[in-house]
Amino acid sequence: MHDEARPAARLTVLTGPSEAGRAAVIRLVRARSPWVRMPVLVTTRRRRDHEVDGVHYRFVDEAAYDRLVEEQGLLESASIRHHRYGTPRRPVETWLAAGEPVLLSIDPRGAELVTLAHPDARVVLLLAPSDAVTAGDGIAAAIINHAAGRAADELVGLLGSPFLTPARPPRGG
Repeated sequence: MHDEARPAARLTVLTGPSEAGRAAVIRLVRARSPWVRMPVLVTTRRRRDHEVDGVHYRFVDEAAYDRLVEEQGLLESASIRHHRYGTPRRPVETWLAAGEPVLLSIDPRGAELVTLAHPDARVVLLLAPSDAVTAGDGIAAAIINHAAGRAADELVGLLGSPFLTPARPPRGG
């Protein structure tokens, strides 16, 4: 892809309840849009056998995590099941400053914290088919995950790829 064909730098946050299928959609978006940057999250959780430090997560101890929080090195931080997870600030801001689009996949509370640091972030709500959609409240778009592939297509369209499907599929299609 030529540089002039890339979308303007934008921070997009995919959020929604855990059962909405964010992980499956993100895997497809990464495969279809390798030019979109995603930071490796930081966690205090113990590394599982199949995980690689710096690829799946950046694994740190409690003291290192505390330093990141103290130094404002995280855009958002959450405690989940006795472990902490956070989005590192530096790579996100570096990529945005370089004009590269960034995608985060985080829970709704984390999305709210990110928008405090980056009010221009576009928040996209991913919902399970059984969820009701409510417009507004800082949500730029809502995607109902009937099928991960279609949801990924919609998100790629929102990210600005001129080569893949639009944000909303054509009616009747």
